[in-house]
Amino acid sequence: MSQDNFNSINGEASISRELHGTRFDQAAAILFPEFSRSRLQAWIGAGALTLDGQTARAKDKVTQGQHLVLAAAVEPAVSWSGDSRPLDIVYEDEHVLVVNKAAGVVVHPAAGHADGTLVNSLIGYAPELEQLPRGGIVHRLDKDTTGIMFVARSHLAHQSLVKQLAARSVQRIYAAVCRGALSGGGSVNAPIGRHPTVRTRMAVNEGGKPAITHYRIAERFSHHTSLSVSLETGRTHQIRVHLASRNNPLIGDPVYGGRPRPPAGANTELQTALRTFSRQALHAQTLAFDHPATGQRCQFETPLPDDLIQLLAVLRAHDTVASL
Repeated sequence: MSQDNFNSINGEASISRELHGTRFDQAAAILFPEFSRSRLQAWIGAGALTLDGQTARAKDKVTQGQHLVLAAAVEPAVSWSGDSRPLDIVYEDEHVLVVNKAAGVVVHPAAGHADGTLVNSLIGYAPELEQLPRGGIVHRLDKDTTGIMFVARSHLAHQSLVKQLAARSVQRIYAAVCRGALSGGGSVNAPIGRHPTVRTRMAVNEGGKPAITHYRIAERFSHHTSLSVSLETGRTHQIRVHLASRNNPLIGDPVYGGRPRPPAGANTELQTALRTFSRQALHAQTLAFDHPATGQRCQFETPLPDDLIQLLAVLRAHDTVASL
């Protein structure tokens, strides 16, 4: 894959025996994993991704030995205005920005959030990001999830980070606090897709995409557990959905946890802390990846935000710590 003068994306690949008989867009997604399926489909429709030198439909079946050629123009980002909101920058160089996102901040402009997003602040800080797809964003955190994110600052970095995410070589570790006293660590391997009736929610769904979450106990209380959670995949709301599917939703999660339910016998301070914690108790704490330019492994961490520190302090004081 190459990028000539940052104005075009070029690549070539051939259909292997294993891909014989698959759809054109499905084969392209496997051969060019650094790009999303929707982006590849758009290029197929525009004739920028061809099959044996000819245009084809995304649903056409491919045969072994056919040759794919990609020659696509780099799409500049939609024109978004930058703003002067401060960023909590953990690290930066000419290729990568690592930031600590606050609660309540939407990552990317969308319907209902045209401005005031992380992307607006990023463009205000580094205007060159407007020339990158999605303003350099290659992964997201939910609006009310805090913590560490990386942002591509160059086309080289954008392609590299997308590819690393697709290869599952990026390490992402989260701090979470859930309902229930878990007895030990484990994994949840269950596909995630759209909820069958509530389309704004995700759910464990046999027709969904593969999703794997690993967790270990950081601290156990009588009725709650502090967890260290790592992602093998990165599906929408993955940690929230997987823990809720075990009947251990995150404290404060209004979508997957329902109404706050303080345990029987909880004193006033514990009840108040649980009822007033106004977001899912989830913080992206650790991020590790290979630097796009040097190949060196980089690891960054962010401290727990004040609201999670205070929540844990109340649990330690009033939800008697169970022995490990």
